[in-house]
Amino acid sequence: MKSSQSFFDEFDYYITPSELIEFNYCKRFIYYMKCLNIPQFEEKRFKVQKGKEIHLKKENENKTYLRKKLGAIDKKINVDLYSQKYKIKGIVDEVLTLNDNTMAPLDYKFAKFDEVLYKTYKEQMLMYALMIEEMYDCKVKKCFLVYTRSSNLVKEFDVKEKDISKLKKSIKEYFKVMEGFFPKATTSKSRCIDCCYKNICIK
Repeated sequence: MKSSQSFFDEFDYYITPSELIEFNYCKRFIYYMKCLNIPQFEEKRFKVQKGKEIHLKKENENKTYLRKKLGAIDKKINVDLYSQKYKIKGIVDEVLTLNDNTMAPLDYKFAKFDEVLYKTYKEQMLMYALMIEEMYDCKVKKCFLVYTRSSNLVKEFDVKEKDISKLKKSIKEYFKVMEGFFPKATTSKSRCIDCCYKNICIK
């Protein structure tokens, strides 16, 4: 698969999956942190650090391993992705080329599978899908998640147009806030309890 003519502009602002996830959790959070540049003070969590260790380990172990059961005929490891069109960027553990001439992102999660596809995981993978389609000019129909705490169980989900439309809407809203728009507070007040901005947030 050849890459598209899209290029990464280092002087532009690009949204990462973690930033968009935080935005959808509470739009005010991004307003205070990114628009007003008020720093948050948060210790690194164990799961985040452990997840990074898992990614590095798998990157070294799986350099030549091809997931034929998933229909993979080729793969790229630890890929820097971006979309010039939507101004998003991220790093995915693997980009698979499948035997139906489509491509798919695969990411490792330091987590157990409990029969639920979490919204945060889905948003992250859909961002990867959007970027892969633009960079490689290739259709992405599905995404794969590997749950390392469930014996590396692989789960897949389909990329649906309605979900991509929601993602594009969220990206558009994010940049609106970055331009100075003051968003409504989250309706879930339980999210405010441990928020580092709760003392300055206007309810």
